[in-house]
Parts: sequence; C-alpha cells; structure tokens
Amino acid sequence: MRITVLAALAALLTGTPTADAVSAQSDSLARPESFAAIADPAARSAAMFVELGKVLTNPRCVNCHPAGDRPRQGEQGRLHQPPVERGADGHGLPAMHCSICHQQANFDPAGVPGHPEWHLAPREMAWEGKTLAEICAQIKDPKRNGGRSLEELVHHIGTDTLVGWAWAPGFGRKPAPGTQQEAGALAEAWVKTGAGCPN
Repeated sequence: MRITVLAALAALLTGTPTADAVSAQSDSLARPESFAAIADPAARSAAMFVELGKVLTNPRCVNCHPAGDRPRQGEQGRLHQPPVERGADGHGLPAMHCSICHQQANFDPAGVPGHPEWHLAPREMAWEGKTLAEICAQIKDPKRNGGRSLEELVHHIGTDTLVGWAWAPGFGRKPAPGTQQEAGALAEAWVKTGAGCPN
C-alpha cells in the first residue's frame, strides 16, 4: 500500500507522460563493420566511439550520470522531483533512498522507473555537460569509470542489466538508440581498434 501511495504521489509530482508524447521506437546504431571503409585504425576507433556516444549522451544515460548530487529526469533532463539527493553511496539520503520509489521493475501506471539496483552513477562518473571527447577519456580511466578495465567496460555497457534499463525504460519514455547488444558490439569494436577518442 505504501509503495502504491508513493508511486501515485511521484506520478502527480512529475506528471506521467502519454504514449503520444514519446515514441516507443529507438534510433538504430551503426554496426561495427560499417566503419571498415575508414582506413586509419585510430580514426575508425574514434568514429565508433562517436556512434556509441549516441547512447552515452542520451537522456536515459546522462540523467543518472549528473554533474551534481541530484539526478535528472525526462527527455529535457530536468531536476528530479521530488527533490532527492545522491547520498554517500549514490542510493539517496538515509531518509529517502532511491528504493523507496524505484522498485524491482518499472511501475508504468505511475511512470516510475525501476530496477533492483537503482542508483546514481558515482560522482567521478558524471557525464552531464561534458563533450564526447571528455566522456571518452573519462570512461577509459579506471579512476573515473568505477575501477573497470576496458574489457570490463565492454561487459558493463553490453550486458549490465541496470545499463540495459536504458533500452526498456517503460511507458512514455523513449529508449536509448539501438539495442544494448548493438552498444556492446560497438564498445567491443572500439576497444579492439585501440579505444580512440574523438577530437
């Protein structure tokens, strides 16, 4: 009962988008082999990252990688309502953990997204307001990517279920471009070609 009341309150505060407001279809991502005509490996790698950047700079990702201590929401990246904060571990403040409203799965009647591990990315993984070149340098740096190797980063992008939420965001939200498998394939090809960054 408490969860239903909180979810209904969240819907009233944020407004539940209508089906007409947001398309359920995502844009596609180019496949790694479509970059084969780029002879220079560094340029080919950077071009693949630019394609992957369509996902990384999408609101589904940036909203949870904010520059500050408040998550963003919606296609416009507006500040989260109700006004929650990151907290010490990215799961919210003690009195208002993310899991109070964000349950195991999306709750479409109230427009509340969900996942068992719902939380903000760590501060050092903030992407909001950064260029694609800055994001590229950041995600290659284990001090700023959650301690991941490049191979672990490929796994994170291509198979992590919380990341995968970006392609199944629930009613009224446009998914990230392509599919998680396509993003993972691009990330893997990017790493295999030298993990080059765009200028």
